[in-house]
Amino acid sequence: MKRFTWFNAVSLTLGFAFLYIPMLILIIFSFNESKLVTVWAGFSTKWYGELLQNEAFLDAAWVTIKVAVLSSTAATVLGTMAAYVIVRGGRFYGRTLFSGMIYAPLVMPEVITGLSLLLLFIAIGLDRGVFTIVLAHTTFSMCYVSVVVSSRLVSFDRSVEEAALDLGCTPFEAFRLVTLPIIFPAVLSGWLLAFTLSLDDLVIASFTAGPSSTTLPIKIFSSVRLGVSPEINALSTIMIAIVAVGVISASLVSKRAIARQAKETQEAVRA
Repeated sequence: MKRFTWFNAVSLTLGFAFLYIPMLILIIFSFNESKLVTVWAGFSTKWYGELLQNEAFLDAAWVTIKVAVLSSTAATVLGTMAAYVIVRGGRFYGRTLFSGMIYAPLVMPEVITGLSLLLLFIAIGLDRGVFTIVLAHTTFSMCYVSVVVSSRLVSFDRSVEEAALDLGCTPFEAFRLVTLPIIFPAVLSGWLLAFTLSLDDLVIASFTAGPSSTTLPIKIFSSVRLGVSPEINALSTIMIAIVAVGVISASLVSKRAIARQAKETQEAVRA
């Protein structure tokens, strides 16, 4: 076992400080009385009230959440299916091409992806809006889901699935009753990753969004170009809180699922 040295402690402290001190400063200044975000003038929550009355930000937030939920759900379904085919499909004609197309968005620049999708939507005469953003986000986030689920399927003990087939389950029932519950933590992690990527995306959304479907990153970027508003600090603080609660909740659910799976496996071995 490696010793925890002072060098490791300092490196870890500096790393966490570099990541989280800017967020802490942002949260503190979201309660600033002054309209100038760099001058502290006292504690106040008025900017949260101003934010709740800003219809432009609220509409953009609603569009962003709607797009994130729809695209992450679609990406999770498609990514899980793709991962299952890649891991369990064996060798089939076009497997290399299929795998390459699934993983290509991981290394493709977002500008290229956004421009390609924009040209596609124009070519087929599809008006840009929420639907086109959902399609775009599903396209680039499903590959991340596929990677996460594939890593779990590779280490999956197939003897449990084969036992279910021997007991009379159809392949679909074995997947639904045995495989899916076991890989569910990975599926949930893929959904959260796709949801986060959709919330954070600016480049691809700027290419595929329409005039009436402005997402929150686009709205924030447009506002920051004219100067940072305290309302943006308040909005960012709320987003940090939502993400933190989501990550903690997902971790607890995943931990309980793993513990339940281990308990059921031990009981099955004893039986």
